[in-house]
Amino acid sequence: MSKAAPKKAVAPPPPGCTLDINDPQVQNAAIRIQASYRGHRSRKELKEKGPPRVLQELKDVMLIEGSAARLECRISAFPDPFIRWSKDGQELKDGPKYRYVFEDPDIVALVVRDGGLADLGRYTIAVKNTFGECSDSARILVEVPAKIEKGPESTKVKKGATVTLTAHISGEPAPDVGWAKDGEDIEEDDRVFYDIGSNSTTLTIKRVATSDAGKYEVFVENSLGTDESFARVDVL
Repeated sequence: MSKAAPKKAVAPPPPGCTLDINDPQVQNAAIRIQASYRGHRSRKELKEKGPPRVLQELKDVMLIEGSAARLECRISAFPDPFIRWSKDGQELKDGPKYRYVFEDPDIVALVVRDGGLADLGRYTIAVKNTFGECSDSARILVEVPAKIEKGPESTKVKKGATVTLTAHISGEPAPDVGWAKDGEDIEEDDRVFYDIGSNSTTLTIKRVATSDAGKYEVFVENSLGTDESFARVDVL
């Protein structure tokens, strides 16, 4: 038979470390701890069962050509939601151009890289879980320096005919456009005039005369920049 191990003496607790569970202060502290835990558990359970909510809305952002823009909002959603971003109704896939961002504890964002005029539009975030869904939207406003994408071409025209010079332009805000001949601004009338479209401008000269021969300039300007282009008209 094996012998029982001798019992070790238990040292008394150091002074001040004893806890009397019958002490009213100890009982009150225990009640507060239990109430706090129950409140935390209730809030946690309530959160988990709630549908998604937008706590901080998206805001419009300005994007300068060639840079990146970030749309950001704060949401509450438990269990974890499914996030979908779209632009003007078209879903955006997470990838090199668009990056889905998730930051603790509740920040979600969309980063639009290498911005250009095509990124102008309304962006929407849709947040969905098993208990419901919510959404929010904002605009990306794009600033692009005024530019002549393709200038007018030099041409030869017979006297008495009609000639047109066309330039393709871009810019946001929409640029101011002007035409000049031999360094002098063109004064429009019913024979010589120009039109400005969303992405082009056309100078029209009717009943061409010998005096219409010369160097024609088109120029564009907005708050971010200017551009110009030239063409020559020869009258036969």
